[in-house]
This record gives sequence, structure tokens and C-alpha cells, in this order.
Amino acid sequence: MILLDESKDSNLSSEDSEIQKEQLPIFNVRNEPVMIEAINVITLLGKSNKAILRAKGNSIPNAVAIANIITEKMLKGNSKIQNIVLDTDMPAGIGKMLSTIEIVLLKN
Repeated sequence: MILLDESKDSNLSSEDSEIQKEQLPIFNVRNEPVMIEAINVITLLGKSNKAILRAKGNSIPNAVAIANIITEKMLKGNSKIQNIVLDTDMPAGIGKMLSTIEIVLLKN
């Protein structure tokens, strides 16, 4: 697992951060139009100041595009990417590795 962490809160233990992730709204990215998905994520950020984007396989570029649209266009200066986690799973029975990404967006 590769962990890219840009957060300033290094005093939290990994158990505390896992508990906090459970309470955050999670948006599973699919192969839908990117702007529609970005608006749905903006709605989540309106209710909570943090949101998690999760994507697998071919949906990973869409998740990255959604995060960039939100942080660079829609909420420029008012949002940032707090954390990015890249991982690879091997689902049983498929025999292939499946990449996953988790992007934590933070609204100021």
C-alpha cells in the first residue's frame, strides 16, 4: 500500500483516523459524466466539511478528475486534497489485481 499524506494532523493515531473515516461521507466514483459526479460531491461537501472519494479500476481517472475540478475550479481557494491512499486488491476468483484510490477532500 502506498500512502501519500499531506495532512498536518500527524498527532492522530491510525486507529483514530480510521474511526474518523467511518463517519465521513463516502462517494463511490463510477464511470458517469465527471461534472455530474463533481456536483454530487459538492453537495456532500455542503453537508460536511470533508468527503471521501473512492474508486476502483477504470474509475480511478474519473476520481482524480473530480478532485481536480472541485479543488481547482469549483471551490478554488476554499478546498484542498487532504489525503490520497493508493492500494491494490486481489478479489477472490478473478485472478487479477484491482487498483483502488481513496481521496479525502477538505472544504475550508
